[in-house]
Amino acid sequence: MNEAATAEAATSTARRIAVIGAGPGGLYFAALAKQLAPDRELTVFERDARDDEFGFGVVFSDETLDGIARADPRVFAAISAEFARWSDIDIRYAGEVRTSGGHGFAALDRNRLRAILQQRCAELAVDVRYRTPAPPVDRLAAEYDLVVAADGIRSGTRATHPESFRPELDERHCRYMWLATDKVFEAFTFIVEQYDFGVLQVHAYPYSATRSTFIVEAAADAWRRAGFEALAAREPARGESDLASVRRCAELLAGHLDGHRLIPNASRWIRFTTVRNASWRHRNVVLLGDAAHSAHFSIGSGTKLALEDALALAAALSEQPTLEEALAAYEAERRPVVESTQRAAQASLEWFETIGRRAGQGADQFAFNLLTRSRRVTYGSLRARDPAFVDAVDTAFGGSPGTPPMFRPLRLGALELRNRVVVPPLATFTSPDALPSGFDRAQLTGHALGGAGLVLAGMTAVSPEGRATDRCPGLWTDHQEAAWRQLRDAVRAVSDTPLGIQLTHAGRRGASTAPGPDGIGRPLADGWPLIAPSAIPWDADSPVPHEANDIQSAAVTADFAAAAERAARAGFDVLELQFGHGHLLSSFLSPLTNHRTDHYGGPLAHRLRLPLEVLTAVRAVWPAGRPLLVRISASDWAPGGTTEEEAVAICRALAAAGADALDVSTGEVVAHQRPPYGRGYQTPFAELVRTATGLPTVAVGAISGYDDADSVLLAGRADLVAVGRAHLYDPLWTLHAAAERGHTGPGARWPEPWRAGSRKPPGPNADRVAPRLHLLREPPAPVHRRWSPPPPEE
Repeated sequence: MNEAATAEAATSTARRIAVIGAGPGGLYFAALAKQLAPDRELTVFERDARDDEFGFGVVFSDETLDGIARADPRVFAAISAEFARWSDIDIRYAGEVRTSGGHGFAALDRNRLRAILQQRCAELAVDVRYRTPAPPVDRLAAEYDLVVAADGIRSGTRATHPESFRPELDERHCRYMWLATDKVFEAFTFIVEQYDFGVLQVHAYPYSATRSTFIVEAAADAWRRAGFEALAAREPARGESDLASVRRCAELLAGHLDGHRLIPNASRWIRFTTVRNASWRHRNVVLLGDAAHSAHFSIGSGTKLALEDALALAAALSEQPTLEEALAAYEAERRPVVESTQRAAQASLEWFETIGRRAGQGADQFAFNLLTRSRRVTYGSLRARDPAFVDAVDTAFGGSPGTPPMFRPLRLGALELRNRVVVPPLATFTSPDALPSGFDRAQLTGHALGGAGLVLAGMTAVSPEGRATDRCPGLWTDHQEAAWRQLRDAVRAVSDTPLGIQLTHAGRRGASTAPGPDGIGRPLADGWPLIAPSAIPWDADSPVPHEANDIQSAAVTADFAAAAERAARAGFDVLELQFGHGHLLSSFLSPLTNHRTDHYGGPLAHRLRLPLEVLTAVRAVWPAGRPLLVRISASDWAPGGTTEEEAVAICRALAAAGADALDVSTGEVVAHQRPPYGRGYQTPFAELVRTATGLPTVAVGAISGYDDADSVLLAGRADLVAVGRAHLYDPLWTLHAAAERGHTGPGARWPEPWRAGSRKPPGPNADRVAPRLHLLREPPAPVHRRWSPPPPEE
């Protein structure tokens, strides 16, 4: 499509457009839309004056800048001429400073950005009406072909049609305040200070030759104890600042301001709200920027997202033949990008909300933990940007630079693991006779040869009625014990990798078929009676279990102890008890599944009774020195379920009763759960438990890349990582992770018959040597770049 045809299509799609809000997103959209179709009528409504100033600095990514450069070179030239640029991140913590380089930042005064966009709109003859509140959105929708609502995080447009947008507003508990300072920081600076009232943290970065953004944040309890609640008792009028709190912040953080002042601008304590909408469209009304979505300031700029929205919406209007198709294309393009950013921002937000958990870490590990908090920055990406920084953290971790964290040894009880990778229990559902099958033997042998530090077999039932399906193995007879011993001996004949077994009683999750393609099992037509703490079925299609009585509970304890003795005689090196995922003992722990009022129900101490009886009985028969692990579900992902405080209390009780390590999973306790699936989404719970109990923890769930594994371990979030699905995809996942990086240490020991394959095979063009095509090569960009404002003109 040529330029004339593009302009004609764009104008026919939406000739008259109203924009609500003259922030950067609204102005940039108006400029782009007018640029693409000059005869289009664009009217921007803004309640504030043209010269009113709000906000401080905004940070841009290279991706966003590339988009601006291609879409409107004049705007790009104007804003890039005023950028503050740097590549370092400073972390000030515990009286020390750690610096990581190679990141690349560009920042600009938000008000200068707005002025540049105002000028661009004026050049393009966009009608921007200041001091003019927008008419009601329905009236605008009747008068214009399209209404673009760029009216911010408290969008009135969104509130007018909640039935269409279906907003979800997640207001968090931390308090924060936007400020500026005339101290010009040289880098993006995180300040973390511990006071008697708790932790105060600062996110600071330069945005001009004379100023820096300075965001002060505190958890709700610390904020109250610091006296800020009393100072903020009077609600400032619109545009006013909470000056008493500003003075208090200046006093507390004087050591980082070096005599410089804090500068308010309508600054007050607020709580961050994550905005999500099921739809961004209502007929010919569309949301843009914070009205549609928000992401925590610790991971990105709302202005950045709004500018990207503006570009995508303007493009869609030109590329699609109808308005309906254009708005659908805009949302389809932007939603995955925004949701990815929101996942990273949510992880970062929650990290800062719980920053007190990491107060005991050394400066190097804390800095690494902070930098990898969102799971977007990893061990590998940091090493690529600043190898010296990662080497320093490696050394502080107790390893030698060049040895990835996952390949360092760990002692559990009397057992020495050669590395930190665990193959978790991976059910094969190939045992119709409740005996370990030939496939079980092949799978466990393959995984033991694949390089992991520990391989666990499962799900192994402690009794016939404890099976999850009719194709699960068990360990309640002499015949089963002998079969497991033969399997263990077969594995040991070819590998010295420690082998463990997980014992379970499925409870109300039993008597089902093996999972189908959807991952869900169906109730067996001729299943066996189920027991549970309460007579609550797993879902509407499942049978109602019997409420376990004292005799049955005692039998469960005896069955676990007997199976543990059999596992020890069979020669297993490690034992894991399944107290999670909605199995019997998990359902005793959760308030959603345990509605009893006797000594096995009610308060947490009573709900813990049977799991502790089982653990105590098993600990008494399991050999000293052989590690005993317990897997828990630290969150039910459902309202009214296990809280973080209860999860910590459960784990402390398990530690006191003899658990050597805790395998920290979440979910699968109730069918109506809503987990926030994503890479490493369960890892924060492993870190919570590790910090609270001091026991080693295993992190599980969506850890499939070795870079993620290294990041989890080096940050101190867990001591071991369980990698499941990736080992199904590649049983030699651990050894291949070593080969990918050329690592050959003792933590990555290849079986002798396979040693010839321990180097990654060459790929296409591996033998090609590129010729020299530059007379003089450009020097590599420096790892460390600080912001040094240009000297003022005379």
